[in-house]
Amino acid sequence: MRPTPETSAPVLTGPGADPMAGEKSRPLLEVEGATMAFGGLVAVDHLDLTLYPGELVGLIGPNGAGKTTAFNMITGHYRPTEGRIRFEGRDITGLPPNRVTALGIAGTFRNSRLLEGMSVLGSVLVSCHVRLRSSVWGAIFRLPGYRREEGAMREEAMALLKRVGLGERSGHYPVQLSGGEQQRVALARAFINRPKILFCDEPTGNLDGDTAHAMTDLIFEVNRERGATLVLVTHDLELARKCQRILRLKSGAVISDERL
Repeated sequence: MRPTPETSAPVLTGPGADPMAGEKSRPLLEVEGATMAFGGLVAVDHLDLTLYPGELVGLIGPNGAGKTTAFNMITGHYRPTEGRIRFEGRDITGLPPNRVTALGIAGTFRNSRLLEGMSVLGSVLVSCHVRLRSSVWGAIFRLPGYRREEGAMREEAMALLKRVGLGERSGHYPVQLSGGEQQRVALARAFINRPKILFCDEPTGNLDGDTAHAMTDLIFEVNRERGATLVLVTHDLELARKCQRILRLKSGAVISDERL
């Protein structure tokens, strides 16, 4: 039997807890019956989940459980073959990734996806183009409004890079960075868009023990400062238990919803 959707916000404790804990709030994200089939293979099977503002959630399951596919559906990289996805009450099912990001949902990927020919600072700046309000002509002719926007975003990008410990490496390129540093760039790229929900897909998957612990601490620290709902997509139960709630997936469906 699948868990029934939540009807009110959970009481949160620990890092990231909302000072208004205990107050009922509207769901931030609602996934109802979302299914993703690739031909005859069903990767996600009628997924139901609800996320609330300020939650820290671990989305766990073994390889092949459908975790990354669920993440890709919510962030717009896959269009569900069935079901609906709502963000702040708005149906976002099938919206492209750039529009999902602009609304307030961001993600970091197992592979950091940095462009080889672009500097660390450039990689962060290019990811925030969805926030630009200037017209195409403003960008082409570098009109005053565009230059002001660009300058403000450059300052914000540098502040984020300093926060994740890469301020002095802003001019470096991906080939010059370690795996842990590349993940830190990916974190800055996600937060530059000021997300309301941040999904981190296996954020420590390719890192060694000490680097993985440092990365985990950094994610929680920066997220606490930024106030997003954080979802760690992982097969690592130890990492998931640092959250306030654990959703377990098996064969593409939620089989348990545990509050810690």
